[in-house]
Amino acid sequence: MSEIKNIGVLGSTGSIGTQTLDIIAEYPERFRASVLTARRQWRMLAEQALRFRPDLVVIGEENYYAPLREALAGSGIEVAAGAKAIEEAAAHKATDTVVTAMVGYSGLLPTISAIKAGKTIALSNKETLVVAGELITGLCREYGVDIVPVDSEHSAIFQCLVGENREEMRKIILTASGGPFRKLSKEQLSEVTPSDALKHPNWDMGAKVTIDSASMMNKGFEMIEARWLFDWPPERIEVVVHPQSIVHSMVEYRDGSVKAQLGVPDMHTPIRYALSYPSRLHTEARPMRLEDYASLTFERPDMEKFPLLGYAFDAIEKGGTMPCILNAANEIAVQAFLEGRIRFTDMPVIARKTMEAAPWSADTDLETLVATNEAARTIAESYLK
Repeated sequence: MSEIKNIGVLGSTGSIGTQTLDIIAEYPERFRASVLTARRQWRMLAEQALRFRPDLVVIGEENYYAPLREALAGSGIEVAAGAKAIEEAAAHKATDTVVTAMVGYSGLLPTISAIKAGKTIALSNKETLVVAGELITGLCREYGVDIVPVDSEHSAIFQCLVGENREEMRKIILTASGGPFRKLSKEQLSEVTPSDALKHPNWDMGAKVTIDSASMMNKGFEMIEARWLFDWPPERIEVVVHPQSIVHSMVEYRDGSVKAQLGVPDMHTPIRYALSYPSRLHTEARPMRLEDYASLTFERPDMEKFPLLGYAFDAIEKGGTMPCILNAANEIAVQAFLEGRIRFTDMPVIARKTMEAAPWSADTDLETLVATNEAARTIAESYLK
């Protein structure tokens, strides 16, 4: 029997976090949850803790500490609260692998903490590499830490590279579903509601990621993530729209061959691979049947209708703190859209204005990135008034 791997799940109550716990439950002889954290869903966190019996649980919002502690009284599970406590939890001594499933910029500092503690990173929080790709990859080299991608697209690329010579690669091809608004006109996009945007045709994801998918910002962020994960130039990363979400991404080689990874649109598969890598685990889940997907289509993304994808390429070309600025502006805009304060088509306007107005720096040290994030958020907020 293999030695049990202890898994810390940062963001255990979100979509990726809950599915990670599904995998841990599926293979109790291989995995154990050592740490669970959540931002505010203390009741769900308490239920998870009583089921999985981690060493530590942390709630990000400190006003939920008392009810969480009371719910876990007598369980022997340590309870903590606050952003600093989440950073410390990411470095917990019992943990082998940290699944970074927190949403947005909030995942950056805990990921840095986990890297400095020598933990393997199962990366779901793409914003960590969007905001601080150069910093994070440098820290991974310094501390000898591996990043295994959890996102289905990056997991697909990762798998397509196994056994291959990187010098023979020609390009990375990221697939995108196109979201729920692929066939709408620009005029129709101005009328869509948050409820419309949250109805993704293929994937079951959290609200922030689902909105990003609808605007194709998610694919822009994934392009930046791929640039850092695979040390690959952005001009050799192509995005194609694949509405069926069966081909998760591809790698083209210099001999004209294209390797693709296929699977049903279910995040359990890439999570399972990330936790078990380099081995593959048997699952009782229903296998994909090709006859169920007789038509697989591909098309170019419409960057005129979905300009945020193009802004991501602009941001990584500019480099320095520009991706951080774009991420900050997008987080503000997405929240405002979800709250009904702006239209769907206002999000790229706010992002572009913030990119033009926020102070830019070529430096990407942590202090500069933190200051840039705060400044960009303030500027983006000003465009909501």
